[in-house]
Amino acid sequence: MEVGSLPVEVWRLILAYLALPDLGRCSLVCQAWRELILSLDKTRWRQLCLGCPACRHPNWPNRPQLEPASWREALRQHTVASRTWTRHGPSPAPPAASTCSAAGRAAGPGTRAPAREHETLRALSAAGPYDRVVLHPGVYEEQAEVILRVPVEIVGKGKLGEVTLLACMDQQCPTARLCNLVLMPAWFSPVVYKTSSGHVQLDNCNVEGGQLQVRGPGTCQARFCSFRARQPGPLPGRGPQPAGQLRLLRQRRSVRHRGGPAHLRPQLGLQTPGGLGQPPLPPELRTLQEELEQDREAQALARVVLGCLVRRCLFRDGKGGVLVCSHGHARMEGNVFRGLTYAVRCVQNAKIVMLWNEVCGCRASGVFLRLSAAGLIAENNIHSNAEAGLDIRKGANPIVLCNRIHSGLRSGIVVLGNGKGSIRSNQIYGNKEAGIYILYNGNPVVSGNRIFQGQAAGVAVNENGRGLIVENVIWENQWGGVDIRRGGDPVLRNNFICHGYSDGVVVGERGRGLIEGNHIYCNGGCGVWVMSSSLPQLSAGGHDNFNEEGELLAWESDLDSEDERHSAHRPVSVALLEGNYIAHNGAVGLYVKTSEALNVAGNAVHGNKGAGVSVLQSGQLTRLLANCVCGNARAGVAVEMGCQVELRGNGVYDNGGHGVSWRGDGQITENDMVLRNRVQPGRGSGIAVLAQVRGQVQENTLFQSRPGSTKPLLHHDPANSACLLLNNTLRSCSKTSQSDTLWALENPLPRPQRNGQSSAALSGTSAHHATSGSITTRVESGCHNNSSVLCSIL
Repeated sequence: MEVGSLPVEVWRLILAYLALPDLGRCSLVCQAWRELILSLDKTRWRQLCLGCPACRHPNWPNRPQLEPASWREALRQHTVASRTWTRHGPSPAPPAASTCSAAGRAAGPGTRAPAREHETLRALSAAGPYDRVVLHPGVYEEQAEVILRVPVEIVGKGKLGEVTLLACMDQQCPTARLCNLVLMPAWFSPVVYKTSSGHVQLDNCNVEGGQLQVRGPGTCQARFCSFRARQPGPLPGRGPQPAGQLRLLRQRRSVRHRGGPAHLRPQLGLQTPGGLGQPPLPPELRTLQEELEQDREAQALARVVLGCLVRRCLFRDGKGGVLVCSHGHARMEGNVFRGLTYAVRCVQNAKIVMLWNEVCGCRASGVFLRLSAAGLIAENNIHSNAEAGLDIRKGANPIVLCNRIHSGLRSGIVVLGNGKGSIRSNQIYGNKEAGIYILYNGNPVVSGNRIFQGQAAGVAVNENGRGLIVENVIWENQWGGVDIRRGGDPVLRNNFICHGYSDGVVVGERGRGLIEGNHIYCNGGCGVWVMSSSLPQLSAGGHDNFNEEGELLAWESDLDSEDERHSAHRPVSVALLEGNYIAHNGAVGLYVKTSEALNVAGNAVHGNKGAGVSVLQSGQLTRLLANCVCGNARAGVAVEMGCQVELRGNGVYDNGGHGVSWRGDGQITENDMVLRNRVQPGRGSGIAVLAQVRGQVQENTLFQSRPGSTKPLLHHDPANSACLLLNNTLRSCSKTSQSDTLWALENPLPRPQRNGQSSAALSGTSAHHATSGSITTRVESGCHNNSSVLCSIL
């Protein structure tokens, strides 16, 4: 019959009477018939799936209220699971009439002997290979360990919960299957089922108050199962029971394997006023498929089924979910871990693959890896845990991709104790402590993540933590976007750190690291806060003498070597802040309060509500080299008393106060100088030398910004005889036209360019250094009352 001979609706009514084998035969007639059979997914296929007594709802036990994408596919998976458990053993020979508990296989293909009722599991001793044991409703309790010596299938009859086994079962055969059972531990052991050499398949089972223990080279497959603590019920007198748990272990021997959220902003850039440019748009968050295409190791892990398989199970209300240890392998897909002490522990060289799981409400960390554990953790929803969502320590090195890690009561991810890991393209938000916390020699690669709306720092690197932190978007965190202190020594490169409620980057006591090429803007506090006794840098060349132009160029050339930049952990003596975009922050752009030497090179600092660069304390020489400091609300560069500062080759202009404000009390040495800059003041003087500053202001060109200005371009305190003014050029603005000075900041252009891109190297001719700005009279005290928000909290 042709499909087109009747309306589709009539065909669907007719086909609704067909059994499963007949539907399969109809789908093989032709393409038109196949499409017609497939169109019955929400009608006949749904009836068949829900009407099968051995099948549960495809989303049971996690989300039974949700319909599957395909009822036909769900039924196919159930059918295949019930037929393939014997693949791990030899093909059985037809046994003689079986005396086992039910349905022994008869000699004829496709036939079975009639089921027999049994009241004890001891009848398993009489079962033949690959027999099916059907247990009728009731409670089966064993006082001794039940040993499975031949492959067998144990199926509970009736609804789930009507057949309960109180036993400890030891599998000593190649394969076994348990279906539609409630498993509880016997009085003498918390283990309900264990195997050390074979494969066991659990379908639609509940494990209450006990453990499933698998030792290598044994494997297991658990599907649509529930693991939980013992629930109150009619079974008396057992006392507190341990939580339902799956333990997967692999012994140290030769092994044969058998088997975003709505919070994301679409646009984090900023339309900056005055034509001063804007940062580029942050990169898009990568999908898992895009990440796998770039990472062959992660791609291999995602494809291969490792060891034990746990799929669409529910773990709740107990101590632990899955423990993988001693070189064990496990794969977890689509599970829910809820209300446990911990969800997954992977230790002692074990390896896991976690895909599409939900981990929430744990009383400790959600996922815990240590002792050289590894694996792939991707596209999971990890949230609302009492400790870290993901805890990596003691040499663990997982690949963490495209997860949502949020709403935790502590940090999102913690890496410590020589832990490593590749943490990429995750959304980490809404945690009460740092989104990513690195300490105690933790050394991960943190790349391409979105870290936002946390109640502390976005990334915190403390207690000798390290790490490569690149190309992340870190925004709207309550404390600093990145906080580095107490020996923290990361590489912070090409990140977007913006819209925070405090400072952008805080380098605190004994903080170290390389801060390079970042976009730091629109933060409520300072853009970069360098605190006392910090050393934020990994200077490759270590050139400390900048008095000669040749040495300055050699130092910049060294910075261009990627190999040198990555050799970050050699002893260094000079801190470096290079090539960053620091703009439109609520206080000072760069706030320096340190006792260490510091080089600030090639940064764009503009549009900040305080001074561009404020040096409050500088126990050793601070050098400002080839920076663009413009359009800040107060001074361009402010240097307080007792500070040793050298300005060379900067562009300081269009600031609200003086271009450069320099105060001294006689402690500034002769090495402090303002050398060969190009200065254009906004409302104050071009250069103001106040009090008893000692040093040199030499070979600078100062331009008057507008005609009729009454402020002197170069102000020198008459009482100061210790500062030398040599060969400075003053150029006034024409009263009839302002166009005469337009070339002053165009030929050459100020460097780095105002769009935030730093210059690759200084010009070969020192006279063309682009420096323009004014020097203010003092550093304002409105920047967190001389203390950052984060510092005052800690």
